[in-house]
Amino acid sequence: MGKRIAMMAMAFLVIFCFIGPTKGGQGDEYVQSVYNNLEEEEPYLSMKRRIHIAVGQTVIVGKASWYGPGFHGKITANGEIFDENSLTAAHRELPFGTKVLITNLNNGKSTLVTINDRGPYIKGRHIDLSRAAAREVGMIDVGVVDVKMEIVK
Repeated sequence: MGKRIAMMAMAFLVIFCFIGPTKGGQGDEYVQSVYNNLEEEEPYLSMKRRIHIAVGQTVIVGKASWYGPGFHGKITANGEIFDENSLTAAHRELPFGTKVLITNLNNGKSTLVTINDRGPYIKGRHIDLSRAAAREVGMIDVGVVDVKMEIVK
Protein backbone atom coordinates (compact mmCIF):
# COMPACT_ATOMS: atom_id res chain seq x y z
CA MET A 1 0.00 0.00 0.00
CA GLY A 2 2.78 2.45 0.94
CA LYS A 3 4.65 1.66 -2.29
CA ARG A 4 1.54 2.32 -4.32
CA ILE A 5 1.01 5.75 -2.70
CA ALA A 6 4.64 6.63 -3.26
CA MET A 7 4.38 5.63 -6.95
CA MET A 8 1.22 7.73 -7.40
CA ALA A 9 2.85 10.72 -5.71
CA MET A 10 5.88 10.37 -7.97
CA ALA A 11 3.64 10.14 -11.06
CA PHE A 12 1.78 13.34 -10.09
CA LEU A 13 5.07 15.11 -9.45
CA VAL A 14 6.42 14.15 -12.88
CA ILE A 15 3.18 15.21 -14.59
CA PHE A 16 3.13 18.61 -12.86
CA CYS A 17 6.78 19.22 -13.70
CA PHE A 18 6.10 18.74 -17.41
CA ILE A 19 2.90 20.79 -17.48
CA GLY A 20 4.57 23.90 -16.02
CA PRO A 21 2.96 27.30 -15.54
CA THR A 22 0.41 28.61 -18.02
CA LYS A 23 1.47 31.35 -20.40
CA GLY A 24 0.34 34.98 -20.38
CA GLY A 25 -1.56 35.40 -17.13
CA GLN A 26 -2.12 38.59 -15.14
CA GLY A 27 1.36 38.27 -13.64
CA ASP A 28 3.03 39.19 -16.93
CA GLU A 29 1.07 42.44 -17.19
CA TYR A 30 1.81 43.33 -13.57
CA VAL A 31 5.55 42.73 -13.93
CA GLN A 32 5.64 44.83 -17.10
CA SER A 33 3.75 47.68 -15.40
CA VAL A 34 6.25 47.64 -12.51
CA TYR A 35 9.17 47.95 -14.93
CA ASN A 36 7.43 50.71 -16.88
CA ASN A 37 6.77 52.68 -13.70
CA LEU A 38 10.37 52.32 -12.52
CA GLU A 39 11.62 54.05 -15.65
CA GLU A 40 9.34 57.03 -15.01
CA GLU A 41 10.23 57.57 -11.34
CA GLU A 42 12.91 59.69 -9.70
CA PRO A 43 16.50 58.42 -9.72
CA TYR A 44 16.55 57.63 -5.99
CA LEU A 45 14.43 54.51 -5.62
CA SER A 46 13.85 52.24 -2.70
CA MET A 47 12.41 48.77 -2.87
CA LYS A 48 10.27 49.50 0.20
CA ARG A 49 9.09 53.06 -0.39
CA ARG A 50 10.22 56.31 -1.91
CA ILE A 51 11.55 59.38 -0.13
CA HIS A 52 10.66 62.39 -2.26
CA ILE A 53 12.94 65.35 -1.63
CA ALA A 54 10.84 68.36 -2.49
CA VAL A 55 9.98 71.74 -1.00
CA GLY A 56 7.34 71.29 1.68
CA GLN A 57 8.13 67.60 2.21
CA THR A 58 11.50 67.95 3.89
CA VAL A 59 10.63 67.34 7.55
CA ILE A 60 10.37 63.84 9.01
CA VAL A 61 9.67 63.06 12.67
CA GLY A 62 10.80 59.69 13.95
CA LYS A 63 13.10 57.70 16.20
CA ALA A 64 16.88 58.04 16.14
CA SER A 65 19.46 55.69 17.58
CA TRP A 66 23.23 55.85 17.42
CA TYR A 67 26.04 53.51 16.46
CA GLY A 68 29.79 53.62 16.54
CA PRO A 69 32.02 51.43 18.70
CA GLY A 70 31.63 48.19 16.71
CA PHE A 71 31.69 49.94 13.33
CA HIS A 72 34.51 52.49 13.78
CA GLY A 73 37.08 52.04 11.01
CA LYS A 74 34.86 49.79 8.87
CA ILE A 75 33.57 50.55 5.39
CA THR A 76 30.18 52.27 5.14
CA ALA A 77 27.59 51.55 2.44
CA ASN A 78 28.89 54.42 0.30
CA GLY A 79 32.50 53.18 0.50
CA GLU A 80 33.87 55.61 3.09
CA ILE A 81 35.60 54.47 6.26
CA PHE A 82 33.23 55.00 9.18
CA ASP A 83 34.49 57.49 11.74
CA GLU A 84 32.36 57.58 14.88
CA ASN A 85 33.80 61.04 15.61
CA SER A 86 32.38 62.57 12.40
CA LEU A 87 28.91 64.07 12.09
CA THR A 88 27.40 61.38 9.88
CA ALA A 89 24.32 59.17 9.86
CA ALA A 90 22.78 56.09 8.31
CA HIS A 91 19.37 56.15 6.65
CA ARG A 92 17.63 53.43 4.67
CA GLU A 93 16.48 55.59 1.76
CA LEU A 94 17.93 59.10 1.67
CA PRO A 95 20.63 59.53 -0.99
CA PHE A 96 24.25 59.50 0.15
CA GLY A 97 25.53 63.02 0.73
CA THR A 98 22.16 64.36 1.87
CA LYS A 99 22.56 66.93 4.66
CA VAL A 100 20.02 66.50 7.46
CA LEU A 101 19.50 68.76 10.47
CA ILE A 102 18.69 66.48 13.41
CA THR A 103 16.84 67.99 16.39
CA ASN A 104 16.31 66.01 19.60
CA LEU A 105 12.66 66.66 20.48
CA ASN A 106 13.31 65.96 24.17
CA ASN A 107 15.90 68.72 24.71
CA GLY A 108 15.92 70.88 21.55
CA LYS A 109 19.62 70.23 20.78
CA SER A 110 20.47 69.85 17.10
CA THR A 111 23.30 69.01 14.73
CA LEU A 112 23.86 68.77 10.98
CA VAL A 113 24.78 65.30 9.66
CA THR A 114 25.65 63.84 6.27
CA ILE A 115 24.10 60.54 5.15
CA ASN A 116 26.93 58.12 4.33
CA ASP A 117 25.59 54.71 5.37
CA ARG A 118 22.47 52.52 5.29
CA GLY A 119 20.39 51.60 8.31
CA PRO A 120 19.02 51.39 10.92
CA TYR A 121 17.72 47.88 10.50
CA ILE A 122 15.59 47.80 13.65
CA LYS A 123 11.85 48.25 13.16
CA GLY A 124 10.53 51.64 14.22
CA ARG A 125 13.84 53.50 13.94
CA HIS A 126 14.36 56.05 11.19
CA ILE A 127 17.98 57.16 11.42
CA ASP A 128 21.22 55.98 13.03
CA LEU A 129 23.57 58.75 14.15
CA SER A 130 27.32 58.50 14.61
CA ARG A 131 28.61 58.74 18.17
CA ALA A 132 29.67 62.38 17.59
CA ALA A 133 26.23 63.35 16.27
CA ALA A 134 24.54 61.54 19.17
CA ARG A 135 26.75 63.47 21.60
CA GLU A 136 25.81 66.77 19.92
CA VAL A 137 22.09 66.14 20.39
CA GLY A 138 22.50 64.74 23.91
CA MET A 139 21.36 61.17 23.41
CA ILE A 140 24.44 59.07 24.25
CA ASP A 141 23.05 57.87 27.58
CA VAL A 142 19.46 57.48 26.35
CA GLY A 143 20.18 55.46 23.20
CA VAL A 144 16.94 56.10 21.29
CA VAL A 145 15.08 59.44 21.11
CA ASP A 146 12.38 61.15 19.08
CA VAL A 147 13.90 63.53 16.56
CA LYS A 148 12.92 65.94 13.84
CA MET A 149 14.89 65.39 10.63
CA GLU A 150 15.01 68.38 8.28
CA ILE A 151 16.50 67.73 4.87
CA VAL A 152 18.75 70.71 4.20
CA LYS A 153 20.45 69.70 0.95
